[in-house]
Amino acid sequence: MTDFFTSHGLPLLFVVVMIESFGVPLPGETALIAFGVLASQGHYSIVLVIAVAAAGAIVGDNLGYVVIGRWGGRNLLERWGPLRRFSQRYLPPTERLMEKHGDKVVFFGRFVTVLRYTAAWVAGIAGMPWRKFLFWNAAGGICWATLVGLVAYYAGNAAADAIQRYGIYAAAVIAAAALVFFLITHFGKKWLEKRL
Repeated sequence: MTDFFTSHGLPLLFVVVMIESFGVPLPGETALIAFGVLASQGHYSIVLVIAVAAAGAIVGDNLGYVVIGRWGGRNLLERWGPLRRFSQRYLPPTERLMEKHGDKVVFFGRFVTVLRYTAAWVAGIAGMPWRKFLFWNAAGGICWATLVGLVAYYAGNAAADAIQRYGIYAAAVIAAAALVFFLITHFGKKWLEKRL
């Protein structure tokens, strides 16, 4: 399996991150993590991995902004009865939010799973100026790719060294830590959403 990723690698990373950013829920962040780990093992340059992931994020978000947000968004939402009622109820407060805090939503949305592929749509539907969207989207995409890529790179290298040095025990501890991290982020997010 590693051979597949090392031989088809970076174009595959670009496509997965781009499609996720456009709006199809694919594991773009997971792909970036996997390629960060591969970079830590010497298969890729981490700088190249970060650049490709950031480019995929920026291109995909801009496609989502234009295609779904600007061209289709409002028209599609107002076409069908249940969606029309949804749009009449939620679009005005969303537009006010984007008018006041659109830059923050676009930037920080890159770090939140659902917003990662919907913030661009919302910005397009709300009529956020494209240049402003592009600036904050590029900043968010570059920061996200850099942060996630470097964490995966350094954690991946440390994990590989620990497994090599301590064997199966290190693998078990790393797997348990990953599981705990997943549970905290997954259920912690749901807990916070209920409280907010």
